[in-house]
Amino acid sequence: MTLEIITHDALAPLRHGFFTRRGGVSSGVFEGLNCGRGSSDQIEAVDMNRARVAEAMDVTPEALISLHQHHSPDVEVVREPTTARPKADAMVTDVPGVALGILTADCGPVLLAGDGVVGAAHAGWGGALGGVLEATVEAMTRLGAGRAGITAILGPTIGPDDYEVGPEFAARFIAEDPANATRFRSGAGTRLLFDLPGYILGRLRAAGVGRAEWTGHSTYADPERFFSYRRSVHLREADYGRLVSAIRL
Repeated sequence: MTLEIITHDALAPLRHGFFTRRGGVSSGVFEGLNCGRGSSDQIEAVDMNRARVAEAMDVTPEALISLHQHHSPDVEVVREPTTARPKADAMVTDVPGVALGILTADCGPVLLAGDGVVGAAHAGWGGALGGVLEATVEAMTRLGAGRAGITAILGPTIGPDDYEVGPEFAARFIAEDPANATRFRSGAGTRLLFDLPGYILGRLRAAGVGRAEWTGHSTYADPERFFSYRRSVHLREADYGRLVSAIRL
């Protein structure tokens, strides 16, 4: 099966893509293009999957950069290919030929570009609340990008109809900003539904980027195309695959 890559016209002509799970060699709960070295999948399969992504991005496997993601606001400036995985949740570069690769499985993968600078951010609720998006935009400006010239595209993430949370979760966001109450609506019983894509886009726009959009794909709702941490928990699966999203100059 060939790779399925979701792209966005706003990031053209830069090579970029939100890769689905289709086209990989992993099996079982990881079936398809699992690119997560932190999963319990066979490392040989993960490396083969990553090599396919690197080829699609027209870089060597070493030039497909990954991070040790930990839901932080930390941003790494990438200057050259490396097999190391810096501990951070976003990357920026103004160097051609290196692909910034973010791993997700419900969290928001955000690819950014503007004025000869690109970025990639892993924006789960914790990272987004903690400021990873603003930190990524700020890091891009330090490399010469103007805020108004930055385009930010949010790829497949858990959708607003699928992210059920408790009232204590909502309280954290409302305490940070009462306007965040608009990101929640009633679910079953006392549960609430959280609009993570809307929250991410709101943070990006408040950071001053010129354009911020979501591709409209919910990871939870489409098991044929996307891995989902939350779906794996509901199905009581032992582990889950990780999607990759990448961009390069």
